[in-house]
Order: sequence, then structure tokens, then C-alpha cells
Amino acid sequence: MSAQDWILPGLARRETGENGLPRIAVNTPLAEAHLYFHGAHLTYFRPKSGPSTTPCLFMSGSSWFAAGRPIRGGIPVVFPWFGRRRDDPAAPQHGFARLREWSLRGAAPQPDGAVAVVLALESDAETRSLWPHDFRLELRVVVGNSLLVELRATNLSPSAFTFEEALHTYLAVADVRQVVVQGFHGPFADTSGGGWKIRQEAEGPVRLAAETDRIYLGHRNRIVVQDPTGKRALAVEREGSDAAVLWNPWIAKAKAMPDFGDDEWPFMLCVEAGNVADCAVTLPPGATHRLATRLLSEPLPSEGRATSRG
Repeated sequence: MSAQDWILPGLARRETGENGLPRIAVNTPLAEAHLYFHGAHLTYFRPKSGPSTTPCLFMSGSSWFAAGRPIRGGIPVVFPWFGRRRDDPAAPQHGFARLREWSLRGAAPQPDGAVAVVLALESDAETRSLWPHDFRLELRVVVGNSLLVELRATNLSPSAFTFEEALHTYLAVADVRQVVVQGFHGPFADTSGGGWKIRQEAEGPVRLAAETDRIYLGHRNRIVVQDPTGKRALAVEREGSDAAVLWNPWIAKAKAMPDFGDDEWPFMLCVEAGNVADCAVTLPPGATHRLATRLLSEPLPSEGRATSRG
């Protein structure tokens, strides 16, 4: 390894990842993580202490790692639209941010021992051909006892624009059929099967027994995924997020996705921070919007609740 590979000596370095794609590897006494320049895509986070030291993010073994293709798993960055673009079904699903090469803006150690890395993406002729606005995105990832991911969108255009966004977190679970999800209640859009039906979630635990694709609108609660088979809970805290998505493809949809293993669906659950549909963001010229999600590995309720932050 050459000295030029180090971004922060002994803590963060450039390296070659899957299929030759460059990434940043962070390795500290607290945790380790992998962040790809392709899509500013975080694919790996593993805390080194707490109730479990197994990776917190799911990655599909069938994922593409190639220019122009999305990575399946980890935390994709969704911008500036969510899902299929309504006025252009041929446009890339979930926008173009996850398909572009981002640049390194900076990296720094934090007072608590965590490491922060910032990647950036700015509008160019290619993005304007898909979405006619000027912008700057910055993704800040803080790797510590917990994982903090912040997406800042700045409007560089002379007029306001409206966009959707999400941090599409794939949580790693031992068996989604045994998982109990706490924190979801209120109205949600059920989009499984391609529909859009508004339903009401009663307060209480959510359990999955079929394909699940829900957008909870006006939702800001802390979400806890209790994974008894994995002997831990994964907590998701959000800021600047007025919508949350809960998704698992289950059996049939998993088989229909070419970049997802037929038998991988029991081992993942998406809990996404975002602003989508009626919660889309309108940003004035020169303004910046911040969306953030924090992921924590905690003991199951019977073991007491962890309070670590990093």
C-alpha cells in the first residue's frame, strides 16, 4: 500500500473494491465501513463492540458493481425522484445520484474516535438532460459506535425546485419472518404489487408475513427492528425526514430481480429515511436541505437498552 492510498493515516484509505470499483475503507477501534465512490454507496458497517459485532447492512451476493448500474444493498442514495419517474418511466429508477461517480470532499477524525468522510456530486450536462436544475449534493458518513449518514442538497439554480430523496437502508437481519418492528403507526401508502392504497397502522408492533412495500407519510418516530434470531435490535433514527419506507420483496419479487438472490429475502429489511410523494421537498435558490439517518446496534428489550452514540 502506498502512502497516497491513505486519506487519514491508519484510519481511512482508498482501495479497490468489488469488480475493480474504488472505495474508501474506514477501520477504527470503534467500527469499520466501506464507502464506494460509485453512487456514494455505503456497502458495509460493522461495529466492534455492543450486543453484536456482525455487519448491520445487508448486501446481495448478486449485486452488480458496474458503471451505470445500481448497487443492491447497503445504503443507496435516492435523488431527485423516488421509484419510477412519473412523467418519464424510462428514466432511471430512484434517480441518478446512485449511478454517478462522486468525488472526495474531505475526511476527518472526530473527538469521540469516530471518522467522518464527505463525498460530493454536482449537476452537469448529463444530470441536466434528466432533471433541468443545478444542485450540489454532499454525503457525510460518520463511522463510530453508531453509523450516521447525512445527505445535504443545495439548490444552485436561480429558481426553486422540488425533489424526492431517500437513504434506502438495507438492514441485515437473521430471519425477517421473526422480526418485530416497533415505531411504525399512522397512515401509510401500501404500494405492494404496484398499487397505491392508503391504509392505517394501529400503534403496536409490525410483523412481516408477505411482500411489504409501505410509505409512512408524516412519520418522524424512532424505529427499532427487533431481531431475536440475530440476538440484537437495530434502531433507526432520522432527521429532516417526513416519510419512512418499510420494504421486503418476499419470495416472488425476489425471484424477479436479476441483481438479488432468490433466497436472500429472509436476511434483509429496508427501513428508509426520506421525503417522497406528498412529503417531497421544495427548496428555494441557495438553500440547503439536510436528511439524516443514524443506525445503532442495541440489545433486545429484555437485555436493556444501549445508549451509545458515535
